[in-house]
Amino acid sequence: MKILIDFFPILLFFGAYKFYGIYVGTAVLMAATVVQMGLIYAIDRRLQTMHKATLVLILLFGTLTLVLQDDRFIKWKPTVLYGAMSLALAVALWGLRKNFLKMLLGSQLELPDTVWNRLNVAWIAYCAFMSAINAYVVMNFSTEAWVDFKLWGYVFPLVFLVAQGFYIAPHLKSDSDEPAA
Repeated sequence: MKILIDFFPILLFFGAYKFYGIYVGTAVLMAATVVQMGLIYAIDRRLQTMHKATLVLILLFGTLTLVLQDDRFIKWKPTVLYGAMSLALAVALWGLRKNFLKMLLGSQLELPDTVWNRLNVAWIAYCAFMSAINAYVVMNFSTEAWVDFKLWGYVFPLVFLVAQGFYIAPHLKSDSDEPAA
């Protein structure tokens, strides 16, 4: 269900772009993201930092795109978001000696510290890759190619999350691991 909520704004953006162009697509993306965050808040009763950052950046870069009639702003938003995430995770891990992934998800997943550290490094690399690949597409391809990449590029996070699931699965403790009382 949550993956559908995550995919909802980009799908609407893609459709609006194909029928009406980048500026209508951007406005639709902004509205759809506000609705998406409302749904996430209704389900979870809170927004995570990532959700807040995404909303702020989409509204900021979308507004700049619409007001200045310059599509470069909305196209660079993913590069900025992923780059900032990679940098924040790296500074936290190697500068502050804090593992933000463990801080965010440690209450939901019990994993050894080495696994948490490897996951954090994987997220740093993944976010850096996503930032770089978006920048490459923005600089070397048309807006239409970038929009297509945004839709079909959703395969990257899906593959990354599935691979992450396979990696952590053997490290999760199940109820059968608990001693009988």
